[in-house]
Amino acid sequence: MIRLILVAVFLIGFLILSIPVFFVEWLIGKRNPALKDRSSLRIVQGAFKVIIWLSGVKLTVIGEENVPKDQPVLYIGNHRSYFDIVLTYARCPRLTGYVAKKEMLKIPLLSTWMKYLYCLFLDRSDIKEGLKTILTAIDQMKNGISIMIFPEGTRGKSASELEMAPFHEGSFKIATKTGCPIIPVAITNSSAVFEDHFPFIKSVPVIIEYGKPIDPSKMTRAEQKFIGRQTQETIYGMLEKNRIMRSV
Repeated sequence: MIRLILVAVFLIGFLILSIPVFFVEWLIGKRNPALKDRSSLRIVQGAFKVIIWLSGVKLTVIGEENVPKDQPVLYIGNHRSYFDIVLTYARCPRLTGYVAKKEMLKIPLLSTWMKYLYCLFLDRSDIKEGLKTILTAIDQMKNGISIMIFPEGTRGKSASELEMAPFHEGSFKIATKTGCPIIPVAITNSSAVFEDHFPFIKSVPVIIEYGKPIDPSKMTRAEQKFIGRQTQETIYGMLEKNRIMRSV
């Protein structure tokens, strides 16, 4: 319980102290938008690193060299825990917007940081609004902002993390329409941090593996239709390998 209390106190304190920071960031953005983007990214990443430390997560990262540093990418990951966002965002080498459910807009202060960091809010019940979100993501990608999306549509709650829901192929239009590389991200054992024994936070090993980039620009249109399946199979293979490695 002590880890949960520490994380909750830190998070609430960070959000409250963010109120004057928002004003400062807004002023910076008026004169130098790029500087404001970088500073917002580093502030939030710093807070997430503190949360990871307080949680006691024993993180192993594999394949980070597969992430290009000189261009935006589309990160595609499996999703089992709220900690997936904390763990992966803390490692983004450049400005990255996450696609989140629209309900996140209701959380004061946190939603402001998300807007500062170009996160997008998806209405999963409205197809037209969902399409608008994808089009906005395409525009952001063209402006040099990476995108992270969990194309299962919601957090997986099955007994095994290998039991993923089918990936929504519409998410991959962000890559096929821009030609940006897709980075498969396999997150192993993240639900053991919190969700598996709610409301406790436990110090457990978590593995994040970044797969080799998948380049949609080198695929035919027919191949692009199944790019979601290919990406999911790649993630499945990494999850299966890392599950065995974790149990050894």
